[in-house]
Order: sequence, then structure tokens, then C-alpha cells
Amino acid sequence: MTRPSTLLVSLVVGSALLGGCAGGQEFETIQRQLGEIQRQVLELRKDASSKEEIASLDSTLRGQTDSLQRSDAEIQVALQGLSDQIEELEAKLEDTNYRLAQLSQQIAATNQELKTFRVSGSNAGRSDSSVTSPSSERSPLVPTDPQTLYQTAYSDYLRGNYDLAVLGFRQYLDSFPDTELADNASYWIGESYFSQGKFEQSIREFDKILDDYPRSDKTASALLKKGYAYAESGRAADAALQLRRVIRDFPDSDEANLARQRLERLEGGP
Repeated sequence: MTRPSTLLVSLVVGSALLGGCAGGQEFETIQRQLGEIQRQVLELRKDASSKEEIASLDSTLRGQTDSLQRSDAEIQVALQGLSDQIEELEAKLEDTNYRLAQLSQQIAATNQELKTFRVSGSNAGRSDSSVTSPSSERSPLVPTDPQTLYQTAYSDYLRGNYDLAVLGFRQYLDSFPDTELADNASYWIGESYFSQGKFEQSIREFDKILDDYPRSDKTASALLKKGYAYAESGRAADAALQLRRVIRDFPDSDEANLARQRLERLEGGP
């Protein structure tokens, strides 16, 4: 295809040749035609420039769009990372709150047990010795008095000697089933199993507290840990049922606050 500039040159040359042999009117006509062609050539050049500008703008817009899409993807990844960190922190906070509540319970239980021990008139030195002596080095427990036996088993629990703790608390329940701390002994058996990841066994022990000691001060804790055990076993519906029961029956307790937090996690809350 002949380019407009080439066509213009050809026409100019042609017009010059025709000018020598054509009249003035014909020459003017050719001049007008050349002017129109020149105008069209200029418009074509402008169109070509516009097309280049449009192509440049399109390329710029595509680059910006790609950059925005990459930025959006990076933001989404960052937000997901923050969400994961928040969930991890919430889980750690829940665990910390639970540990604090457990520590408070243990302190209260220890104080009560010390009071009971003093009232009984038992030998305090012998009880202290049983608490502080290494559990792994002592001989098997032999029921002597309830305070010594209970304190020894409780010391094992605090030290993480869960098998010995279960053994000691069971001996306590077998020998002294009607004492004031029988429900506590049953509860710490459940806690020992829970700490070992033996969730089904811990659920059975917590059920014993609910069935055998309905007025126990360990009822709320037993319900809460039973819910936790169900959750850890993958039984979310049963866990939610127990946690709602804690909230319903003990709405102002520390256990109720922990139950609400765990229930939110089970139900996919923030």
C-alpha cells in the first residue's frame, strides 16, 4: 500500500509536470486536490500519534492494574497472617486464664486442706515431709490418715507425676470415701487423666463428681473440664452442651468466663 507521504510527493511531481501543459484553472484544481490530500495526511499522522498514545496509556494502565492486584494479594496474605497470629494469641490467653483459675483453685484447696489438717490434730511435720519428699523415691502409699494420703497425692499432681497422683487419690477414695475432700480427690483424678491426654477417662471421672457429689464446690470446674475434654476429643457438639451448662448454672464464675471463650472458638467466633 502506497504511504500518504509517497503519494503526496508523486502528486506534487505530477502537478509540476501538468503545470507545464495544463491551463491555469486545471492547475488550481490540482492545487486544491493536493491541499486536501495534505490535510488528510496530517490527520492520518495525528491518528497514528493518538494510537501510540492510547497504546502507551493502555500499557501503563495494565502495569498499574497488575501492581494493584499484586499489592492486594500481598495485603490478603498479610491479613491472613495477622488473623492467624490473633487466633494463636487468643488461644494462649484462654490457656493462661484457665491456668490462673486453676492456680486459684489449687491455692484455695490447699488452704482448706491445711485447715482440715490442723483441726484433725495430725502431725504437721509428717505431712510436710510427705509433700516435699520426691514421689519417685518413696515406697508405695499405705493409708495412714486422710490428710497425709491426700497431701501426698496432691503433691504428685503438682509435680506432674500423674500416675502416682491417680494411685494416691484412688487409695484415698477407697480408704476415706466419706471425708470432706473426697470430691476433690475425684476431681484431681480427672485432671490427672486430662493432663495426660486421656480425655475419655477424664470425662468419666468428672461425671463421677457430678453424679456422686452434686453439691461439690468442684462442680463448675468438673463441667468446664468435661467440656474441654469433649472438645479435645473432637466432639464439638457435646463440648458446646457442657460449656453452655457451665454458663447457665454458674454465670458469674471464672469457669463461666472460660466457657464463653472456648464456646466462641468452637462456634467459629472472632
